[in-house]
Amino acid sequence: MRARQEYVEMARKWLVSAIPHLTRDNTRLDVGNTSAQYPADIAGIEGFARLLWILSPLLSGGEASDYRETFIRGIRHGCDPKHPDYWGNLVDNDQRCVEMAAFGVALALPNTGLWNELTADEQGNLERWLRQSAEIQIPDNNWHFFPVLVQVGLKCVGLHYDMMVIDKHLNAIESFWLGNGWYSDGAGKPRDYYISSGFHFYSLLYSHFMQDADPERCLRYRHRARQFAKDYIYYFTSDGNAIPFGRSLTYRFVQVAFWSAVVWTGLDVFTLPIVKGVILRHLDWWLAQPFIDPEGLFSLGYTYPNLVMTEDYNSPCSPWWACKALLILALPEQSAFWQAESAPLPEPEPIHPIKEAGQFVVHDDENRHAWMLMSGQYDRNNFVNFDAKYGKFAYSSHFGFTLERGLYGINHAACDSMLMFSEQDNYWRGRRECEAVEMTDTLIRSRWLPWSDVAVTTWLIGHIRIHRVETARTLECVEGGFALNRHQLIDTKTAQHEVTLRAISGVCQITDLLAGRQPEVVTTPPNSNILYASPGEIPCLRSTLTPGTHWLACAINATSLLWLPPPVAMAFDCENQALTLGAKTLEIL
Repeated sequence: MRARQEYVEMARKWLVSAIPHLTRDNTRLDVGNTSAQYPADIAGIEGFARLLWILSPLLSGGEASDYRETFIRGIRHGCDPKHPDYWGNLVDNDQRCVEMAAFGVALALPNTGLWNELTADEQGNLERWLRQSAEIQIPDNNWHFFPVLVQVGLKCVGLHYDMMVIDKHLNAIESFWLGNGWYSDGAGKPRDYYISSGFHFYSLLYSHFMQDADPERCLRYRHRARQFAKDYIYYFTSDGNAIPFGRSLTYRFVQVAFWSAVVWTGLDVFTLPIVKGVILRHLDWWLAQPFIDPEGLFSLGYTYPNLVMTEDYNSPCSPWWACKALLILALPEQSAFWQAESAPLPEPEPIHPIKEAGQFVVHDDENRHAWMLMSGQYDRNNFVNFDAKYGKFAYSSHFGFTLERGLYGINHAACDSMLMFSEQDNYWRGRRECEAVEMTDTLIRSRWLPWSDVAVTTWLIGHIRIHRVETARTLECVEGGFALNRHQLIDTKTAQHEVTLRAISGVCQITDLLAGRQPEVVTTPPNSNILYASPGEIPCLRSTLTPGTHWLACAINATSLLWLPPPVAMAFDCENQALTLGAKTLEIL
């Protein structure tokens, strides 16, 4: 792992690469020609603001003062309503409200100089521009934190802050509380990385800066963050990567921003060496990925440039939100964090249930492989590739997941970790919205309807999947394991009702427990997998279902190693709905 100064130089390099792309008196960042759902002008403001997530911690930590004036100039002109490059007046649901959070934190962090370097008139302009966040309507989700962080920033520079605004938004967030450290991102909305990098990241900062004014709420937020940490640490592997799933993955190492806030706010959860290890292994893993373009700019994508996986709200400037994770750079070299020796992950439970999120997280291969069983989540906002990001049965830190490239042809339909159906026309449907979900100590059960007259009940029990399909129509059916990098494939072995793929990067096997389906390998297009650009190979089972009730059962065996662990004896009894694993029998109904 690198020393603090090496991470400082990394962050400075990212700033140096972006600064030449500041335009219009330094008020906008112009780094690409793709578009988001908001205009390019607002995307440019977004880019300027997101660079503050790099600059502010550096300045607070005594670094990068030579870049302060560049951004002071942008603030000076962007907040001046008489200047032609004024950042403008907000309207309801305005993206600029999101970006104001970076200004709030920049004002709140000590010793940034971003407020003191402004004249009184310029300070007044910045204050007036930021206060607009209290006057507009916003989406009923994590956005509630953005007007709050503006008020926090104003408080920290000695200005009036409005507790009525704070209470309004933080009280709204209470309706999203699920218990045991978990929120949903709005009523009935997904439980994903926004809970870590949004809800808990912001609430920890709030708890630090507002403990004198709002002590009871601050204590509650810190208690909830401790609860959350005990689940969230399971998302990370001993190699440093995390399980990719859900939306906004182009924010990349924002996955570790929560842990940076834990350190900066002094939250007492795990030991400092353990938390340091999680953060630095994660950053180092990302530094080995090809997501930065030849100019040193962040690309849209995950581990590599990839527009297929982006959301409608991702502009070319969006990826710098990853840099919320750089809050640790506000800590000086002599701090306990930077002086501590990094430690490995704590010994995990082999299978860790998170009932509030509808997940089991499993650690394999000496903690080098973490994978998640997912209950299925749904959001009527219908984000791009929502089925692939939330509806699959499993998500893996090592194998990633495949994105849809169109529903015609099974190779385009992202059948990894999915059961998919077609009316024999090669258009495919998988799990999307669930009618019902139940999670016990041993399994996840979901009921979903790919058509109104086709009902599927799915039981997920570790790597075993059982489905009861009640259909009024004849259907083609394909079920897949994890996808492997085709360019790294070593061999394919097919048995009567089983197929095993072995690649340099690992092995995945799918076995039909009822011996009724035929093995098949599906090849996906390039740029479909979230982790690698090469085509993918998915081990699958295929069958045709006639009208009536059918039972399907399979086992997935996957590892990041080059050999599979010995199989456990298993069988499924359809008549009695009983699964036998070794010497144990589990009734699923």
